[in-house]
This record gives sequence, C-alpha cells and structure tokens, in this order.
Amino acid sequence: MSSLSRRRVLTTGAGAGAALALGGLTTDASAAAAAGRGGGAEETRTLDELYRAALAEGGKLVVYAGGDTPTQQDATKAAFLKRFPGIDLTIVVDYSKYHDVRIDNQLATGTLVPDVVQLQTLQDFVRWKAQGELLPYRPAGFGKVHAGLKDPQGAWVGIAVIAFSFMYGTDAAGPGAPRTPLDLIDPKWKGRIASSYPHDDDAVLYLYALYAQTYGWDWVAALAAQDVRFARGSNSPGDAVGSGLRPVGIGGAGAPLGTGPVRWVLPEKAPFMAWGQRAAILRRAARPAAARLYLNWQLSTAQQQASFNGWSVRTDIAPPAGQKPIWEYPDAHLDGFPRFMADRAAVERWKQTFALYFGEVSGAPTPGALGLHPGA
Repeated sequence: MSSLSRRRVLTTGAGAGAALALGGLTTDASAAAAAGRGGGAEETRTLDELYRAALAEGGKLVVYAGGDTPTQQDATKAAFLKRFPGIDLTIVVDYSKYHDVRIDNQLATGTLVPDVVQLQTLQDFVRWKAQGELLPYRPAGFGKVHAGLKDPQGAWVGIAVIAFSFMYGTDAAGPGAPRTPLDLIDPKWKGRIASSYPHDDDAVLYLYALYAQTYGWDWVAALAAQDVRFARGSNSPGDAVGSGLRPVGIGGAGAPLGTGPVRWVLPEKAPFMAWGQRAAILRRAARPAAARLYLNWQLSTAQQQASFNGWSVRTDIAPPAGQKPIWEYPDAHLDGFPRFMADRAAVERWKQTFALYFGEVSGAPTPGALGLHPGA
C-alpha cells in the first residue's frame, strides 16, 4: 500500500482577540468590572449563591448546544433542573455548523436568543472573541482546566472532552473485531460498516483526514469499496451498531472502558481524535447570571466526575483506573483539531475530496430543520 505524502493541514490560528467592548453586559457590577479586566479572578460564589442570582434575574436560560438529535441534551437538562429547580432551561441541539451562522445572523439582526453557546466549531470562539461578542468570565475551577482547553482571558472554556474513533458490536463482530483503522478495509467487513459522513461533520472529517494521512489514499479507496452505509449525524454509526444494522461503525463518540454491547475503540499506536467542547457566554446575553450558573455547574467537580466517557477537562479529576487523561494520548491529536478547524480552506478541500470517494451527503439533518430563532 502506498503511503500518503503528508499534506499538512496545520495552520496558524485566527488572529488574536481584540479589546472587548464590555459596556452594559450585566446587572452585576462586580462581574462587569471583572469582565473589563479580561475575565477577572475566578468565581468565588457558591453554586447556591449563583442559583439565587439566576432566580433574581428571572430564572430563565437558553443554551445552544452542538449535537445530533433533539433529545441529546435531555440528560444534561434533567440533571441541571434537579440541582436548580425553578430555572426555565431551554437547550436547543443542532449541528454546530448551523448554530454558529444562526448566532451570527441573530447578532447582525439584533435578535439574539441564546445566553450560552457550546459548540464543536472551535474556530468560531476565536472569531467571536476577536469581534468582542463573548463575555470574559472564569468560572470556579477555571484554574484547574487544562491549559489547552481554555482561553487564557476566559472568553471560552472547555466543559467536556469528546473523542471520535470507530466501534464495533461485541456480539456481531466477534473475536475478530477490528482493532486498528487498517482492519476496517479487511474484505470480511464489506457491507458491514456504518459511518458518519466525513464531509458533513468537521470532527469526523478530521478523523478521516488523520486516517488518510497515516494510511494513504489507497486506504481511503479501499474503504470506499467496502459498501459503507453513510448517514448524517455522529450518532448514526453507534446507532447502527447498537441496533444490529451493521457490526462496525466509524466516526462517533463513546467510552473507552464501556462494557455495553457497543465497544468504542481506543486504539494503541493508531490515530483517533478528541477535543474540548467549548462553551461561552455571549456578551449580549439577556440572562448573564443564569449563564454564569450554568458554566460553574458544568465545571463543578460533581459534573466533571459524571463524564460519560471518564474524561474531564480538569487536571485535578483523574479518569477511571486504566484510563489516562486525554492530553496524555498523543494519538488523540488534541492540539491538532483546533488548528485543523482554523484553516477553513483546507477543511473545504478535505470535504470535497472525500465527497469524490464516498459520494455527496444526503438525508435530512438529524436534529430537524430549526430555522432562525429556535428557543425564542
């Protein structure tokens, strides 16, 4: 098999943030003053104190969350409301690539809906910071967040680690289940693989780009000949494997120590990808007190320990025995994904190239068609 000449996709990031226009951000004078200092000191109020401030503000919060299905954040919402009853929380799930331009349009038209954004499109947070559209803020625990997973000035912070790889059904795949991406092109898996479209989701795209860089375009061509079932949404491969539709899936999240019927593969000496899902408070947010409560809750020890995959963004919270912090896995390319996302021209070239191999994206968006102002 010929090896791919290593086409570099790493580029310099977007420009440094400009000075932020912070007038009239909150009704909390101390928080506004802290924002003027580039985020100020780390939050010292307790969650209960922040909860009371959110209730006094009106007790409402809207979050735009990147994701694949309308119910994907239901567990998050239920946990938040159990801890903070009386808060009217709306979490709108859509593909990050739709949420970001939706927010841009809302800002341009003066119709902003969300208070908090948490998205996979990492480059947008750099851009929004430079445009002065994010409220600098350091929630409690900010100092413990890994340096590569937060903005030094507090414009945004990673609230969760998400990692993409391939997976298999423990019953359907059997003892010969794939262990590395090279195993995926074994003829025995022809007609037995499901995948997210790499040219529909930038995280899946980066995973496929890593595969192409590591194993060559011959590997990509061999996979294209495997009669892969492609679908929209990074949930789709796991759903296909879990339902028994296909025994192997590529391009979705999972837990490396999971014991269920779907085994997510954390490969040894083979690429996968991970990132910190970034969250930020919008400068023009109507409900900054509730937004601060939400970020503090997400970074809290209890919430980070409840991570579905065992990984935390905080350096003081250890993963389960047998699992290392995500930044100790060089094959996760934790630093590479932000650089990849910053070079939009290269991203488009990768997308169109994979479309040549795998065909155009088809199918309705899995979260539905939400329009301009969901959650209003």
